[in-house]
Amino acid sequence: MRRVLQSMAAVAALTVAASCGDPPDKELQQARSAIESARGAGAEVYARDEFNAAETALKSATEAVDQRDYRLALNRALDARERAQNAETEATSRKAVARTEASRAVAAAGRALDEARARLKTAEGARLPARVVVAAHRSISDNEVAVQEARTAFGQGDFAHATDVAGTATTQLRGLAKDLESATGPSSRRRR
Repeated sequence: MRRVLQSMAAVAALTVAASCGDPPDKELQQARSAIESARGAGAEVYARDEFNAAETALKSATEAVDQRDYRLALNRALDARERAQNAETEATSRKAVARTEASRAVAAAGRALDEARARLKTAEGARLPARVVVAAHRSISDNEVAVQEARTAFGQGDFAHATDVAGTATTQLRGLAKDLESATGPSSRRRR
């Protein structure tokens, strides 16, 4: 009788242990790895919502493990992994688009800088008032710094900043070139 009771106790203990299961350690590690991979792809910037959802799901999975709700922990870990993978894919795509846009913006700023320099050279030959030439030199100098900043940001992978700075410089330089062209154009020479 004693052996039967011991056997029944052992079976009961095994049944309880089996029903509790084990924590989903493998799935949690996969989710963590997927989140780190997404972070490396720039998901914090280019796929922020999906990335944050992945981190939230992982946190929830960890909390479920602490509460020994391993089924919920497994579901949340799988959700975290899937969301992190989606965030990585989305980030990779958006980053490529941002890189292309930044490249175009930086190139346009470089062309606008060259054009403004050429217009300034023409303006200097046309003997415009010194205040106009000095102001143009200052504007070109300021925008040279801005174009270099945009190039540096591009090189560092900060495509949004590169696009913004290059766009602003392009607008200013094109306006300057237009003003210098108007000041040195045929109608301004006839007035003299």
